[in-house]
Amino acid sequence: MHVYVCVWARTLCTRLCVCGRVRECVYSLQSLICLFLSLPLSEECPDVYIVERLFSSSLVVVVSLSMPRRMNVYHFKRGTEICNYSYSNNILSVRLNRQRLVVCLEESIYIHNIKDMKLLKTLLNTPHNPSGLCALSVNHGNSYLAYPGSLTIGEIMVYDANNLGTVTMIPAHDSPLAALTFSASGTKLASASERGTVIRVFAIPEGQRLFEFRRGMKRYVSISSLSFSADAQFLCASSNTETVHIFKLEQHKLRDGECLTWGAYVGKMFTAASSYLPSQVSDIMHQDRAFATVRLNVFGLQNVCALATVEKLPRLLVASSDGHLYIYNIDPQDGEECVLSGGETSSPLYLLSQGYSEDGGAQKGEVIPEHEFAEGPVCLDDENEFPPVSNQSN
Repeated sequence: MHVYVCVWARTLCTRLCVCGRVRECVYSLQSLICLFLSLPLSEECPDVYIVERLFSSSLVVVVSLSMPRRMNVYHFKRGTEICNYSYSNNILSVRLNRQRLVVCLEESIYIHNIKDMKLLKTLLNTPHNPSGLCALSVNHGNSYLAYPGSLTIGEIMVYDANNLGTVTMIPAHDSPLAALTFSASGTKLASASERGTVIRVFAIPEGQRLFEFRRGMKRYVSISSLSFSADAQFLCASSNTETVHIFKLEQHKLRDGECLTWGAYVGKMFTAASSYLPSQVSDIMHQDRAFATVRLNVFGLQNVCALATVEKLPRLLVASSDGHLYIYNIDPQDGEECVLSGGETSSPLYLLSQGYSEDGGAQKGEVIPEHEFAEGPVCLDDENEFPPVSNQSN
């Protein structure tokens, strides 16, 4: 059983969605146990390659390999389809928050109102984006959308999906973009280019560069995922190599009465001298290194990483396309090499279980008529299912 895509619920990383040829599953990461998920997929679309869940609600968006131009929206607890939309080309990615649902094609982006799924805006003739790279802030108060602004260099277009207007353009990298992610509040945006050596963090909406981290210097790598911690104090990055990096977002300030160590003194001298050196050398001197790292047992596989609090402890989670979930303990004070937490979940990451319908709800497989859906908002019975989203500035 092959796993096509592993995707984190893009909020506080409390759920892991896994899709493949037979069944789609959602795993609870708070207690390290599985939840049940069974969607009313027809036999003509068994190979799911995109699955996105709206926070901890019952709304799940699915796209299959057999119908890559069609997006199906399900109420998975009731086992019903809410609606489906077809597009002019293959769907490459889907992002959603409480206000907006964004569908990214190779050269266009569609923005829907998630309450009634009506199309609000179509961004046509966007730069060629074969991977469907984009990021949507989970904070519905701003709903910032980021996507590549150029095919040849790393420009980031930041768009306000609530007010439907362009916010800013950020010249982030010299090479084309490879990864983008927002912090939970939507006030920070992290990016990496196809070279994969430098990761930058910008303030949103201003676009000012806040941090710059060096992942490595010896070789170019393909960054597969970036993810902030819930408090935006840490940022993790995984790639096609065996190393996952964790960076700490902090400004190095000297405390009152504290003396510089010899290493810090030398670093300060290098920083002062960097103004007289070529820009490339100067940039390297101002780049911070990883706060903590993880060495995976495998490399070269597609994977995603996330930082979460599991069983009241900070963890790094890495889900690999071979069906394994790796959970590592993190020392938030000293960092260093992270330790595997009690081994790994065994492959495959599927729980073959029957779905269920709520009492009084629609029967499994019953499709909500389109005219009923269009008349009112989407009813998910999930007012208490949304996790708290911090609106504080990070």
